[in-house]
Amino acid sequence: MTEFAPAPQADQPPAPVPEANQPPAPVPEADQPPAPVPEADQQTAPDFSTRNPDWWRQAVVYQVYPRSFADADGDGLGDLRGITDRLPHLAALGVDALWLSPFYPSELADGGYDVIDPRDVDPRLGSLDDFDALAAEAHRLGLKVIVDIVPNHTSHLHVWFQEALASGPGSPARDRYVFRDGRGAHGELPPSDWQSVFGGSAWQRVPDGQWYLHLFAREQPDLNWDHDEVREDVRTTLRFWSDRGVDGFRVDVAHALVKDLSEPLRDLGAPEPSGEEALMALPPGTHPFYDRDEVHEIYRDWRRVLDAYSPPRTAVAEAWVPGARRALYARPDELNQAFNFEYLQAPWDAEAIRGVITSSLAEARAVGASATWVLSNHDVVRHASRLMLPPGTDENAWLLSGGHAPHVDEEAGLRRARAATLLMLALPGSSYVYQGEELGLPEVADLPVEVLQDPLWEQSGRVRKGRDGSRVPLPWTTTGPSYGFGAGGAWLPQPESFARYAVQAQDGTHGSTLELYRRALRLRRKLLDGEDLTWAEGTPPGVLAFARSDGWRCVANLSDEPVPCPPGEVLLSSTPPTGDGRIGPDTTVWLA
Repeated sequence: MTEFAPAPQADQPPAPVPEANQPPAPVPEADQPPAPVPEADQQTAPDFSTRNPDWWRQAVVYQVYPRSFADADGDGLGDLRGITDRLPHLAALGVDALWLSPFYPSELADGGYDVIDPRDVDPRLGSLDDFDALAAEAHRLGLKVIVDIVPNHTSHLHVWFQEALASGPGSPARDRYVFRDGRGAHGELPPSDWQSVFGGSAWQRVPDGQWYLHLFAREQPDLNWDHDEVREDVRTTLRFWSDRGVDGFRVDVAHALVKDLSEPLRDLGAPEPSGEEALMALPPGTHPFYDRDEVHEIYRDWRRVLDAYSPPRTAVAEAWVPGARRALYARPDELNQAFNFEYLQAPWDAEAIRGVITSSLAEARAVGASATWVLSNHDVVRHASRLMLPPGTDENAWLLSGGHAPHVDEEAGLRRARAATLLMLALPGSSYVYQGEELGLPEVADLPVEVLQDPLWEQSGRVRKGRDGSRVPLPWTTTGPSYGFGAGGAWLPQPESFARYAVQAQDGTHGSTLELYRRALRLRRKLLDGEDLTWAEGTPPGVLAFARSDGWRCVANLSDEPVPCPPGEVLLSSTPPTGDGRIGPDTTVWLA
Protein backbone atom coordinates (compact mmCIF):
# COMPACT_ATOMS: atom_id res chain seq x y z
CA MET A 1 0.00 0.00 0.00
CA THR A 2 1.39 3.40 -0.94
CA GLU A 3 2.44 5.51 2.03
CA PHE A 4 0.83 8.91 1.95
CA ALA A 5 2.66 12.20 2.16
CA PRO A 6 2.93 13.49 5.71
CA ALA A 7 1.18 16.75 6.43
CA PRO A 8 3.44 19.76 7.07
CA GLN A 9 4.67 20.17 10.62
CA ALA A 10 5.38 23.28 12.62
CA ASP A 11 9.01 24.20 13.27
CA GLN A 12 8.65 23.11 16.87
CA PRO A 13 6.22 20.24 17.48
CA PRO A 14 4.38 20.29 20.80
CA ALA A 15 5.97 18.38 23.61
CA PRO A 16 4.31 15.15 24.71
CA VAL A 17 1.77 15.67 27.45
CA PRO A 18 2.59 13.65 30.57
CA GLU A 19 -0.03 11.65 32.36
CA ALA A 20 -1.48 13.28 35.45
CA ASN A 21 0.61 12.68 38.55
CA GLN A 22 -2.30 11.12 40.33
CA PRO A 23 -5.25 9.24 38.80
CA PRO A 24 -8.72 10.65 39.51
CA ALA A 25 -10.22 9.55 42.81
CA PRO A 26 -12.40 6.41 42.60
CA VAL A 27 -16.10 7.08 42.19
CA PRO A 28 -17.84 6.65 45.55
CA GLU A 29 -20.93 4.58 46.20
CA ALA A 30 -24.23 6.38 45.64
CA ASP A 31 -24.89 7.02 49.34
CA GLN A 32 -21.56 8.83 49.80
CA PRO A 33 -20.83 12.20 48.19
CA PRO A 34 -17.79 12.31 45.90
CA ALA A 35 -14.56 13.64 47.32
CA PRO A 36 -13.63 17.22 46.37
CA VAL A 37 -11.62 17.56 43.18
CA PRO A 38 -7.91 18.07 43.95
CA GLU A 39 -6.55 21.47 43.02
CA ALA A 40 -4.53 19.95 40.17
CA ASP A 41 -7.64 18.43 38.63
CA GLN A 42 -9.55 21.68 39.00
CA GLN A 43 -6.90 23.34 36.86
CA THR A 44 -7.71 20.98 33.96
CA ALA A 45 -10.85 23.03 33.30
CA PRO A 46 -9.97 26.71 33.79
CA ASP A 47 -12.59 29.43 33.52
CA PHE A 48 -11.81 31.03 30.17
CA SER A 49 -14.44 33.78 30.27
CA THR A 50 -12.42 36.17 32.41
CA ARG A 51 -9.75 36.42 29.71
CA ASN A 52 -11.61 35.24 26.63
CA PRO A 53 -15.30 36.02 26.11
CA ASP A 54 -15.19 33.79 23.02
CA TRP A 55 -14.41 30.69 25.14
CA TRP A 56 -17.18 28.80 23.34
CA ARG A 57 -15.43 28.84 19.95
CA GLN A 58 -13.16 25.90 20.85
CA ALA A 59 -14.93 24.48 23.91
CA VAL A 60 -15.86 20.91 24.75
CA VAL A 61 -19.41 20.96 26.11
CA TYR A 62 -20.87 18.00 28.02
CA GLN A 63 -24.62 17.47 27.69
CA VAL A 64 -26.38 16.43 30.90
CA TYR A 65 -29.85 14.91 30.61
CA PRO A 66 -30.84 15.67 34.23
CA ARG A 67 -33.30 12.84 34.80
CA SER A 68 -30.69 10.28 33.78
CA PHE A 69 -27.42 11.64 35.18
CA ALA A 70 -27.47 11.11 38.96
CA ASP A 71 -30.19 10.71 41.60
CA ALA A 72 -29.40 12.25 45.00
CA ASP A 73 -32.70 11.51 46.80
CA GLY A 74 -33.18 7.89 45.71
CA ASP A 75 -36.55 8.29 44.00
CA GLY A 76 -35.26 6.84 40.71
CA LEU A 77 -35.24 10.18 38.89
CA GLY A 78 -32.08 12.19 38.38
CA ASP A 79 -32.01 15.62 40.01
CA LEU A 80 -29.98 18.81 40.38
CA ARG A 81 -28.30 17.79 43.64
CA GLY A 82 -27.23 14.58 41.94
CA ILE A 83 -25.60 16.61 39.16
CA THR A 84 -23.84 18.84 41.69
CA ASP A 85 -22.51 15.80 43.54
CA ARG A 86 -21.04 14.44 40.31
CA LEU A 87 -19.53 17.68 38.95
CA PRO A 88 -16.04 16.49 40.00
CA HIS A 89 -16.40 13.79 37.35
CA LEU A 90 -16.81 16.46 34.67
CA ALA A 91 -13.99 18.59 36.02
CA ALA A 92 -11.64 15.59 36.04
CA LEU A 93 -12.83 14.63 32.56
CA GLY A 94 -11.58 17.99 31.30
CA VAL A 95 -14.64 19.49 29.61
CA ASP A 96 -15.14 23.24 29.50
CA ALA A 97 -18.88 23.46 30.08
CA LEU A 98 -21.99 21.47 30.86
CA TRP A 99 -25.28 21.89 29.05
CA LEU A 100 -28.36 21.03 31.09
CA SER A 101 -31.33 19.67 29.18
CA PRO A 102 -34.64 20.97 30.63
CA PHE A 103 -35.07 20.77 34.40
CA TYR A 104 -38.15 23.00 34.51
CA PRO A 105 -41.59 22.05 35.87
CA SER A 106 -42.99 19.57 33.38
CA GLU A 107 -45.59 16.88 32.93
CA LEU A 108 -42.88 14.85 31.14
CA ALA A 109 -45.05 14.47 28.07
CA ASP A 110 -41.84 14.97 26.08
CA GLY A 111 -38.95 14.30 28.43
CA GLY A 112 -39.09 17.76 30.01
CA TYR A 113 -39.46 19.75 26.78
CA ASP A 114 -43.10 20.40 27.67
CA VAL A 115 -42.32 23.32 29.98
CA ILE A 116 -44.91 24.54 32.49
CA ASP A 117 -42.77 27.38 33.86
CA PRO A 118 -39.47 28.30 32.12
CA ARG A 119 -38.25 30.26 35.15
CA ASP A 120 -38.46 27.58 37.84
CA VAL A 121 -37.22 24.08 38.69
CA ASP A 122 -39.37 20.95 38.65
CA PRO A 123 -39.84 20.08 42.36
CA ARG A 124 -38.98 16.45 41.56
CA LEU A 125 -35.56 17.69 40.41
CA GLY A 126 -34.96 20.29 43.11
CA SER A 127 -35.39 24.01 43.61
CA LEU A 128 -33.96 27.29 42.42
CA ASP A 129 -31.63 27.16 45.44
CA ASP A 130 -30.40 23.80 44.17
CA PHE A 131 -29.79 25.31 40.75
CA ASP A 132 -27.86 28.20 42.26
CA ALA A 133 -25.73 25.73 44.23
CA LEU A 134 -25.08 23.71 41.06
CA ALA A 135 -24.04 26.79 39.08
CA ALA A 136 -21.81 28.06 41.89
CA GLU A 137 -20.04 24.71 42.24
CA ALA A 138 -19.64 24.37 38.47
CA HIS A 139 -18.05 27.81 38.30
CA ARG A 140 -15.79 27.01 41.25
CA LEU A 141 -14.54 24.00 39.31
CA GLY A 142 -14.00 26.11 36.18
CA LEU A 143 -17.03 24.77 34.31
CA LYS A 144 -19.36 27.01 32.33
CA VAL A 145 -23.12 26.38 32.53
CA ILE A 146 -25.46 26.28 29.51
CA VAL A 147 -29.20 25.71 29.92
CA ASP A 148 -31.86 24.65 27.45
CA ILE A 149 -34.46 27.20 26.40
CA VAL A 150 -37.66 25.99 24.71
CA PRO A 151 -39.15 28.98 22.85
CA ASN A 152 -41.31 27.27 20.22
CA HIS A 153 -43.96 25.91 22.59
CA THR A 154 -45.06 25.55 26.20
CA SER A 155 -46.76 22.81 28.12
CA HIS A 156 -50.55 22.68 27.86
CA LEU A 157 -50.43 23.17 31.65
CA HIS A 158 -48.69 26.54 31.32
CA VAL A 159 -50.73 29.33 32.92
CA TRP A 160 -51.07 31.08 29.56
CA PHE A 161 -52.54 28.05 27.82
CA GLN A 162 -54.93 27.33 30.65
CA GLU A 163 -56.08 30.95 30.40
CA ALA A 164 -56.47 30.57 26.64
CA LEU A 165 -58.71 27.51 27.06
CA ALA A 166 -60.84 29.28 29.66
CA SER A 167 -61.13 32.52 27.68
CA GLY A 168 -62.61 31.11 24.49
CA PRO A 169 -62.35 31.92 20.77
CA GLY A 170 -61.27 35.44 19.82
CA SER A 171 -59.84 36.26 23.25
CA PRO A 172 -56.48 38.04 23.69
CA ALA A 173 -55.26 35.02 25.66
CA ARG A 174 -55.64 32.79 22.60
CA ASP A 175 -53.57 35.18 20.50
CA ARG A 176 -50.45 34.07 22.39
CA TYR A 177 -50.85 30.66 20.76
CA VAL A 178 -51.94 29.50 17.29
CA PHE A 179 -55.68 28.84 17.43
CA ARG A 180 -57.76 28.50 14.28
CA ASP A 181 -61.25 27.46 13.25
CA GLY A 182 -61.42 24.11 11.52
CA ARG A 183 -62.38 23.36 7.96
CA GLY A 184 -65.44 21.45 6.85
CA ALA A 185 -69.13 22.21 7.26
CA HIS A 186 -68.88 22.20 11.05
CA GLY A 187 -65.19 22.92 11.57
CA GLU A 188 -64.60 19.23 12.10
CA LEU A 189 -61.45 19.10 9.94
CA PRO A 190 -58.00 20.45 10.94
CA PRO A 191 -57.17 23.97 9.65
CA SER A 192 -54.38 22.54 7.43
CA ASP A 193 -52.64 19.25 6.66
CA TRP A 194 -49.57 20.09 8.72
CA GLN A 195 -48.13 17.07 10.50
CA SER A 196 -46.65 16.70 13.98
CA VAL A 197 -43.04 15.55 14.29
CA PHE A 198 -44.40 12.82 16.59
CA GLY A 199 -46.95 11.59 14.06
CA GLY A 200 -50.48 12.54 13.05
CA SER A 201 -52.01 15.96 12.61
CA ALA A 202 -50.25 18.98 14.11
CA TRP A 203 -53.67 20.30 15.16
CA GLN A 204 -55.68 19.39 18.26
CA ARG A 205 -59.34 20.31 18.71
CA VAL A 206 -60.61 21.79 21.97
CA PRO A 207 -64.17 21.45 23.33
CA ASP A 208 -65.37 24.80 21.94
CA GLY A 209 -64.54 23.63 18.42
CA GLN A 210 -61.33 25.53 17.68
CA TRP A 211 -58.00 23.87 16.97
CA TYR A 212 -54.52 24.71 18.26
CA LEU A 213 -51.17 24.02 16.58
CA HIS A 214 -48.61 21.63 18.10
CA LEU A 215 -45.65 20.72 15.92
CA PHE A 216 -44.64 18.20 18.57
CA ALA A 217 -46.75 16.43 21.21
CA ARG A 218 -50.34 17.57 21.69
CA GLU A 219 -49.29 18.61 25.21
CA GLN A 220 -46.92 21.17 23.60
CA PRO A 221 -48.99 23.99 22.03
CA ASP A 222 -46.97 26.26 19.76
CA LEU A 223 -46.54 29.90 20.72
CA ASN A 224 -47.44 32.73 18.35
CA TRP A 225 -44.19 34.61 17.75
CA ASP A 226 -46.06 37.47 16.06
CA HIS A 227 -47.28 38.40 19.57
CA ASP A 228 -45.24 41.06 21.41
CA GLU A 229 -46.02 39.53 24.80
CA VAL A 230 -44.51 36.20 23.72
CA ARG A 231 -41.32 37.93 22.59
CA GLU A 232 -41.01 39.93 25.80
CA ASP A 233 -41.63 36.89 27.99
CA VAL A 234 -38.74 35.00 26.39
CA ARG A 235 -36.49 38.03 26.82
CA THR A 236 -37.43 37.90 30.49
CA THR A 237 -36.47 34.21 30.62
CA LEU A 238 -33.07 34.93 29.01
CA ARG A 239 -32.41 37.63 31.60
CA PHE A 240 -33.67 35.50 34.49
CA TRP A 241 -31.12 32.73 33.90
CA SER A 242 -28.35 35.09 32.81
CA ASP A 243 -28.80 37.00 36.05
CA ARG A 244 -28.34 33.70 37.92
CA GLY A 245 -24.95 33.23 36.29
CA VAL A 246 -25.81 31.05 33.31
CA ASP A 247 -23.12 31.36 30.62
CA GLY A 248 -25.19 30.38 27.61
CA PHE A 249 -28.29 28.80 26.11
CA ARG A 250 -29.08 25.87 23.86
CA VAL A 251 -32.10 26.87 21.76
CA ASP A 252 -34.56 24.03 21.14
CA VAL A 253 -35.95 23.75 17.57
CA ALA A 254 -34.55 27.18 16.80
CA HIS A 255 -35.72 26.97 13.17
CA ALA A 256 -39.45 26.58 13.94
CA LEU A 257 -40.48 29.72 15.83
CA VAL A 258 -41.89 31.78 12.95
CA LYS A 259 -44.86 30.49 10.96
CA ASP A 260 -46.67 31.77 7.89
CA LEU A 261 -50.14 32.12 9.43
CA SER A 262 -51.70 34.11 6.61
CA GLU A 263 -55.13 32.85 5.62
CA PRO A 264 -55.86 30.48 4.11
CA LEU A 265 -53.17 28.35 5.70
CA ARG A 266 -50.98 26.70 3.09
CA ASP A 267 -51.25 22.91 2.79
CA LEU A 268 -48.09 20.95 2.13
CA GLY A 269 -49.61 17.90 0.53
CA ALA A 270 -50.10 14.50 2.12
CA PRO A 271 -48.14 12.78 3.33
CA GLU A 272 -45.88 15.69 4.23
CA PRO A 273 -42.13 14.96 4.06
CA SER A 274 -40.34 15.47 7.36
CA GLY A 275 -37.07 17.04 8.42
CA GLU A 276 -34.72 18.30 5.73
CA GLU A 277 -36.82 16.65 3.03
CA ALA A 278 -39.59 19.13 3.81
CA LEU A 279 -37.19 22.05 3.60
CA MET A 280 -35.55 20.89 0.38
CA ALA A 281 -38.93 20.58 -1.32
CA LEU A 282 -39.48 24.35 -1.17
CA PRO A 283 -37.36 27.43 -1.94
CA PRO A 284 -35.12 28.34 1.05
CA GLY A 285 -36.91 30.34 3.72
CA THR A 286 -40.42 29.71 2.38
CA HIS A 287 -41.60 26.64 4.29
CA PRO A 288 -44.73 27.59 6.29
CA PHE A 289 -43.22 26.73 9.68
CA TYR A 290 -39.57 25.67 9.28
CA ASP A 291 -36.53 27.92 8.78
CA ARG A 292 -38.38 31.00 7.68
CA ASP A 293 -36.23 34.04 6.96
CA GLU A 294 -38.12 36.12 9.53
CA VAL A 295 -36.79 33.99 12.41
CA HIS A 296 -33.42 35.71 12.24
CA GLU A 297 -34.87 39.03 13.40
CA ILE A 298 -35.82 37.27 16.65
CA TYR A 299 -32.26 36.11 17.25
CA ARG A 300 -30.80 39.50 16.46
CA ASP A 301 -33.11 40.83 19.17
CA TRP A 302 -31.89 38.12 21.58
CA ARG A 303 -28.27 39.00 20.83
CA ARG A 304 -28.87 42.50 22.15
CA VAL A 305 -30.12 40.96 25.39
CA LEU A 306 -27.21 38.51 25.66
CA ASP A 307 -24.59 41.15 24.82
CA ALA A 308 -25.76 43.32 27.72
CA TYR A 309 -23.88 40.92 30.04
CA SER A 310 -20.16 40.80 30.69
CA PRO A 311 -18.98 38.51 29.29
CA PRO A 312 -21.76 38.22 26.70
CA ARG A 313 -23.87 35.08 27.02
CA THR A 314 -23.48 32.61 24.20
CA ALA A 315 -26.11 30.46 22.48
CA VAL A 316 -26.24 27.47 20.17
CA ALA A 317 -29.12 26.69 17.84
CA GLU A 318 -30.70 23.30 17.38
CA ALA A 319 -31.61 23.85 13.75
CA TRP A 320 -32.23 20.79 11.57
CA VAL A 321 -31.62 22.66 8.32
CA PRO A 322 -29.14 22.30 5.43
CA GLY A 323 -25.63 23.60 6.08
CA ALA A 324 -25.71 26.95 4.29
CA ARG A 325 -28.98 27.82 6.03
CA ARG A 326 -27.73 26.51 9.38
CA ALA A 327 -24.77 28.89 9.36
CA LEU A 328 -27.12 31.88 9.30
CA TYR A 329 -28.18 31.11 12.89
CA ALA A 330 -24.53 31.31 13.98
CA ARG A 331 -23.81 34.82 12.72
CA PRO A 332 -22.13 37.12 15.26
CA ASP A 333 -25.28 39.20 15.67
CA GLU A 334 -27.42 36.10 16.27
CA LEU A 335 -26.67 32.93 18.28
CA ASN A 336 -22.88 32.39 17.81
CA GLN A 337 -23.23 28.66 17.00
CA ALA A 338 -25.55 26.06 15.45
CA PHE A 339 -25.35 22.29 15.85
CA ASN A 340 -23.83 20.48 12.88
CA PHE A 341 -26.20 17.58 12.40
CA GLU A 342 -24.76 16.78 8.97
CA TYR A 343 -21.66 15.53 10.77
CA LEU A 344 -23.76 13.40 13.13
CA GLN A 345 -25.65 11.92 10.19
CA ALA A 346 -22.57 11.18 8.07
CA PRO A 347 -21.89 7.49 7.39
CA TRP A 348 -18.62 5.86 8.51
CA ASP A 349 -17.01 6.70 5.20
CA ALA A 350 -13.85 8.76 4.77
CA GLU A 351 -14.94 10.58 1.62
CA ALA A 352 -18.36 11.48 3.07
CA ILE A 353 -16.92 12.69 6.37
CA ARG A 354 -14.22 14.74 4.65
CA GLY A 355 -16.89 16.43 2.56
CA VAL A 356 -18.96 17.30 5.62
CA ILE A 357 -15.93 18.64 7.51
CA THR A 358 -14.77 20.76 4.57
CA SER A 359 -18.18 22.27 3.88
CA SER A 360 -18.95 22.81 7.58
CA LEU A 361 -15.72 24.70 8.18
CA ALA A 362 -16.28 26.84 5.08
CA GLU A 363 -19.88 27.64 6.03
CA ALA A 364 -18.92 28.59 9.60
CA ARG A 365 -15.99 30.69 8.40
CA ALA A 366 -18.20 32.56 5.93
CA VAL A 367 -20.33 33.99 8.74
CA GLY A 368 -17.55 34.46 11.31
CA ALA A 369 -18.62 31.50 13.47
CA SER A 370 -16.75 28.45 14.67
CA ALA A 371 -17.84 24.97 13.64
CA THR A 372 -19.62 22.63 16.04
CA TRP A 373 -19.31 18.85 16.07
CA VAL A 374 -21.56 16.30 17.73
CA LEU A 375 -21.85 12.51 17.52
CA SER A 376 -24.70 11.73 19.94
CA ASN A 377 -27.42 13.42 21.95
CA HIS A 378 -30.67 12.60 23.74
CA ASP A 379 -32.62 12.40 20.46
CA VAL A 380 -30.55 9.90 18.44
CA VAL A 381 -29.19 6.36 18.68
CA ARG A 382 -25.86 6.43 20.53
CA HIS A 383 -23.00 6.42 18.06
CA ALA A 384 -21.28 3.38 19.59
CA SER A 385 -24.22 1.47 18.11
CA ARG A 386 -25.29 3.71 15.23
CA LEU A 387 -21.92 3.73 13.47
CA MET A 388 -22.00 -0.07 13.22
CA LEU A 389 -25.36 -0.22 11.43
CA PRO A 390 -25.02 -0.99 7.70
CA PRO A 391 -25.68 2.00 5.40
CA GLY A 392 -29.38 2.45 4.76
CA THR A 393 -30.47 0.64 7.92
CA ASP A 394 -33.89 1.70 9.17
CA GLU A 395 -32.94 2.68 12.72
CA ASN A 396 -36.52 2.47 13.96
CA ALA A 397 -36.86 -1.06 12.60
CA TRP A 398 -33.58 -1.92 14.30
CA LEU A 399 -34.90 -0.56 17.61
CA LEU A 400 -38.17 -2.45 17.20
CA SER A 401 -36.14 -5.64 16.76
CA GLY A 402 -34.50 -5.00 20.11
CA GLY A 403 -31.20 -4.34 18.39
CA HIS A 404 -31.03 -7.85 16.91
CA ALA A 405 -31.74 -7.21 13.21
CA PRO A 406 -29.04 -6.57 12.36
CA HIS A 407 -26.89 -7.64 15.31
CA VAL A 408 -24.39 -5.00 16.44
CA ASP A 409 -21.01 -6.16 17.76
CA GLU A 410 -20.54 -4.05 20.92
CA GLU A 411 -16.77 -4.45 20.94
CA ALA A 412 -16.46 -3.37 17.31
CA GLY A 413 -18.92 -0.53 17.95
CA LEU A 414 -16.85 0.75 20.85
CA ARG A 415 -13.68 0.63 18.75
CA ARG A 416 -15.34 2.69 16.03
CA ALA A 417 -16.86 5.12 18.56
CA ARG A 418 -13.44 5.75 20.12
CA ALA A 419 -11.95 6.46 16.70
CA ALA A 420 -14.83 8.80 15.85
CA THR A 421 -14.33 10.67 19.11
CA LEU A 422 -10.61 11.33 18.58
CA LEU A 423 -11.37 12.49 15.04
CA MET A 424 -14.05 14.88 16.31
CA LEU A 425 -11.89 16.28 19.11
CA ALA A 426 -9.09 17.04 16.64
CA LEU A 427 -11.30 19.25 14.49
CA PRO A 428 -11.29 23.06 14.72
CA GLY A 429 -14.26 24.42 16.66
CA SER A 430 -16.27 23.14 19.59
CA SER A 431 -17.32 19.58 20.39
CA TYR A 432 -20.50 18.55 22.19
CA VAL A 433 -20.29 15.30 24.14
CA TYR A 434 -23.42 13.50 25.34
CA GLN A 435 -23.40 12.00 28.83
CA GLY A 436 -22.16 8.42 28.79
CA GLU A 437 -20.09 8.83 25.62
CA GLU A 438 -17.01 8.97 27.82
CA LEU A 439 -17.95 5.48 29.05
CA GLY A 440 -18.54 4.10 25.57
CA LEU A 441 -22.20 3.34 26.32
CA PRO A 442 -24.11 1.61 23.53
CA GLU A 443 -27.78 2.20 22.75
CA VAL A 444 -30.12 0.20 24.98
CA ALA A 445 -32.15 -1.06 22.05
CA ASP A 446 -34.00 -3.86 23.85
CA LEU A 447 -36.05 -1.82 26.34
CA PRO A 448 -39.41 -3.58 26.85
CA VAL A 449 -42.25 -1.62 25.28
CA GLU A 450 -44.09 -1.47 28.63
CA VAL A 451 -41.38 0.81 30.11
CA LEU A 452 -41.16 3.28 27.22
CA GLN A 453 -41.69 6.94 28.14
CA ASP A 454 -41.09 8.73 24.83
CA PRO A 455 -44.39 10.09 23.39
CA LEU A 456 -43.23 8.97 19.96
CA TRP A 457 -44.29 5.43 20.91
CA GLU A 458 -47.94 6.22 21.61
CA GLN A 459 -48.42 9.10 19.18
CA SER A 460 -47.07 7.06 16.28
CA GLY A 461 -49.55 4.28 16.99
CA ARG A 462 -46.78 2.20 18.58
CA VAL A 463 -44.76 1.91 15.40
CA ARG A 464 -41.86 4.23 16.35
CA LYS A 465 -40.00 3.05 19.41
CA GLY A 466 -38.55 6.47 20.23
CA ARG A 467 -35.51 7.82 22.01
CA ASP A 468 -35.56 6.16 25.43
CA GLY A 469 -32.65 3.86 24.55
CA SER A 470 -30.25 6.81 24.63
CA ARG A 471 -31.72 8.16 27.89
CA VAL A 472 -31.16 5.19 30.22
CA PRO A 473 -29.59 6.42 33.51
CA LEU A 474 -25.81 6.34 33.75
CA PRO A 475 -23.86 3.62 35.60
CA TRP A 476 -21.46 5.01 38.21
CA THR A 477 -20.61 1.87 40.18
CA THR A 478 -20.33 -1.81 39.27
CA THR A 479 -22.96 -2.92 41.80
CA GLY A 480 -26.11 -1.60 43.49
CA PRO A 481 -29.78 -1.34 42.55
CA SER A 482 -29.02 1.23 39.83
CA TYR A 483 -25.26 0.95 39.41
CA GLY A 484 -24.68 4.01 41.58
CA PHE A 485 -27.22 6.21 39.80
CA GLY A 486 -29.10 6.48 43.09
CA ALA A 487 -29.96 4.60 46.26
CA GLY A 488 -33.08 3.14 44.67
CA GLY A 489 -33.85 1.97 41.15
CA ALA A 490 -33.81 3.96 37.92
CA TRP A 491 -36.74 5.37 35.94
CA LEU A 492 -35.63 3.33 32.93
CA PRO A 493 -34.14 -0.16 33.44
CA GLN A 494 -30.39 -0.50 32.98
CA PRO A 495 -28.97 -3.65 31.36
CA GLU A 496 -26.56 -5.85 33.32
CA SER A 497 -23.85 -4.95 30.81
CA PHE A 498 -23.77 -1.44 32.30
CA ALA A 499 -21.64 -2.80 35.17
CA ARG A 500 -18.61 -3.14 32.93
CA TYR A 501 -19.14 0.35 31.50
CA ALA A 502 -19.48 2.01 34.93
CA VAL A 503 -17.23 4.89 35.94
CA GLN A 504 -15.93 2.79 38.83
CA ALA A 505 -14.91 -0.01 36.45
CA GLN A 506 -13.02 2.38 34.13
CA ASP A 507 -11.53 4.92 36.53
CA GLY A 508 -7.74 4.52 36.50
CA THR A 509 -7.94 1.50 34.18
CA HIS A 510 -5.28 1.77 31.48
CA GLY A 511 -6.85 1.74 28.03
CA SER A 512 -10.42 2.30 29.22
CA THR A 513 -12.67 4.62 27.25
CA LEU A 514 -12.96 6.97 30.23
CA GLU A 515 -9.19 7.31 30.49
CA LEU A 516 -8.98 7.82 26.70
CA TYR A 517 -11.38 10.78 26.98
CA ARG A 518 -9.49 12.23 29.94
CA ARG A 519 -6.16 12.07 28.15
CA ALA A 520 -7.62 13.33 24.87
CA LEU A 521 -9.14 16.36 26.55
CA ARG A 522 -5.89 17.16 28.39
CA LEU A 523 -3.98 16.92 25.12
CA ARG A 524 -6.57 18.90 23.21
CA ARG A 525 -6.30 21.78 25.66
CA LYS A 526 -2.53 21.93 25.17
CA LEU A 527 -2.49 21.38 21.42
CA LEU A 528 -5.54 23.21 20.14
CA ASP A 529 -4.81 26.50 18.47
CA GLY A 530 -6.34 28.20 15.47
CA GLU A 531 -9.47 27.23 13.56
CA ASP A 532 -8.03 25.79 10.38
CA LEU A 533 -6.76 22.47 9.08
CA THR A 534 -4.84 21.31 6.03
CA TRP A 535 -5.75 18.00 4.43
CA ALA A 536 -2.91 15.60 3.61
CA GLU A 537 -2.81 14.40 0.01
CA GLY A 538 -2.18 10.91 -1.28
CA THR A 539 -3.85 9.10 1.59
CA PRO A 540 -4.88 5.45 1.10
CA PRO A 541 -8.57 4.77 0.48
CA GLY A 542 -10.61 5.09 3.66
CA VAL A 543 -8.09 7.30 5.46
CA LEU A 544 -8.52 10.88 6.66
CA ALA A 545 -5.38 12.86 7.53
CA PHE A 546 -4.99 16.54 8.30
CA ALA A 547 -2.64 18.95 10.04
CA ARG A 548 -3.70 21.70 12.39
CA SER A 549 -2.26 25.18 12.20
CA ASP A 550 -0.12 24.56 15.25
CA GLY A 551 1.63 21.56 13.71
CA TRP A 552 0.02 18.50 15.23
CA ARG A 553 -1.72 15.98 13.00
CA CYS A 554 -4.65 13.59 13.06
CA VAL A 555 -4.88 10.39 11.01
CA ALA A 556 -8.08 8.34 11.03
CA ASN A 557 -8.21 4.94 9.37
CA LEU A 558 -11.86 4.21 8.56
CA SER A 559 -11.00 1.26 6.35
CA ASP A 560 -10.93 -2.46 7.10
CA GLU A 561 -7.15 -2.80 6.63
CA PRO A 562 -4.10 -1.51 8.54
CA VAL A 563 -2.33 1.45 6.89
CA PRO A 564 1.20 2.88 7.32
CA CYS A 565 1.59 5.49 10.04
CA PRO A 566 3.24 8.72 8.88
CA PRO A 567 6.49 9.83 10.57
CA GLY A 568 6.09 11.54 13.91
CA GLU A 569 5.55 10.84 17.57
CA VAL A 570 2.24 9.16 18.35
CA LEU A 571 0.68 11.23 21.12
CA LEU A 572 -2.55 9.28 21.39
CA SER A 573 -4.27 6.37 19.68
CA SER A 574 -7.89 5.27 19.96
CA THR A 575 -6.75 1.62 20.04
CA PRO A 576 -3.46 0.05 21.13
CA PRO A 577 -0.62 0.29 18.57
CA THR A 578 -0.29 -2.64 16.18
CA GLY A 579 3.43 -3.00 16.96
CA ASP A 580 4.43 -2.91 13.30
CA GLY A 581 4.24 0.84 12.73
CA ARG A 582 0.80 0.72 11.16
CA ILE A 583 -2.60 2.15 12.09
CA GLY A 584 -5.24 -0.51 12.55
CA PRO A 585 -8.77 -0.44 11.13
CA ASP A 586 -11.25 1.93 12.78
CA THR A 587 -8.44 3.74 14.58
CA THR A 588 -7.52 7.40 14.96
CA VAL A 589 -4.08 8.64 16.04
CA TRP A 590 -2.76 12.06 17.00
CA LEU A 591 0.82 12.80 15.94
CA ALA A 592 3.35 15.45 16.89
